[in-house]
Amino acid sequence: MRAFVTGGKGFVGSWLVEHLRASGDDVVAVDSEVDVTDAEAVRRAVAASEPEAVYHLAAFSHVGRSWDDRAAVVTVNTVGTAAVLDACRRLPSPPRVLVVSSAEVYGTVGADRQPVGEDQPMRPVTPYAASKAAAEMLAVQAHLGDGVPVVRVRPFNHIGPGQADSFVVPALAARIVAAQRDGSRELRVGNLSARRDLTDVRDVVRAYRLLLAGGGEPGAVYNVCSGRAVAIGEIAGRLLALAGASLELQTDPDLMRPVDVPVMCGDGSRLAAATGWAPAVALDDTLTAVLDEQRRRA
Repeated sequence: MRAFVTGGKGFVGSWLVEHLRASGDDVVAVDSEVDVTDAEAVRRAVAASEPEAVYHLAAFSHVGRSWDDRAAVVTVNTVGTAAVLDACRRLPSPPRVLVVSSAEVYGTVGADRQPVGEDQPMRPVTPYAASKAAAEMLAVQAHLGDGVPVVRVRPFNHIGPGQADSFVVPALAARIVAAQRDGSRELRVGNLSARRDLTDVRDVVRAYRLLLAGGGEPGAVYNVCSGRAVAIGEIAGRLLALAGASLELQTDPDLMRPVDVPVMCGDGSRLAAATGWAPAVALDDTLTAVLDEQRRRA
């Protein structure tokens, strides 16, 4: 397939581009050189690539920081999505489009409704989640009103090598490596009770391609998840054990979010039924890879 990828140099985008090329796809990847909020620039880039598949990953992706600049997160995540969808609509033959949303759109979901399926209503509690919910509505409109074959995905938390240290797993790994290097006996942590559904980024990008290669139904939405929620405290403990470190955990108020969804666990049965996808990378293997990367950086 001829594929066009926005956010192609980001954490997920880099892995996706590598996977697409390894699968034999002809890939055009753009990042900062094409501002997704510039509709005309996006239109030109998409038209020039003549894609059969478009993967829209470019986004303001940090949930915690979305509280600090709500206008920016809406501009990038919502207006940017509108620009990409409009560019696809204008092509003689609209390509299949993957719009990457987020499990954050579900908001706080009670234990009696977990694991969370795609029929759960969107109730965003963060500015980031609200921007993604709005982007989803633009995707629905593009499919129903403009005939663009759009597939939506709601990935739950995904981790792996290459993720910025501003995210919890690489941040914990970086602090552990630094503590071992400096002889410190403490590890600063945020909310350890939050439980998250974690999937390796390499498994996530496999799901994305499977959906656009024909498994995904245009107009539909799919969770990408492991189906198991793990407490951040357990992640910290696993990282310490894998690193061979014995550190005292110290709660740092600066690492706490204004609102933090307590538990989020996804139901990935719709994705599995459509594509046969299942996670293949074990959690400890992912955590080991993240630790190894932090050691190389240190």
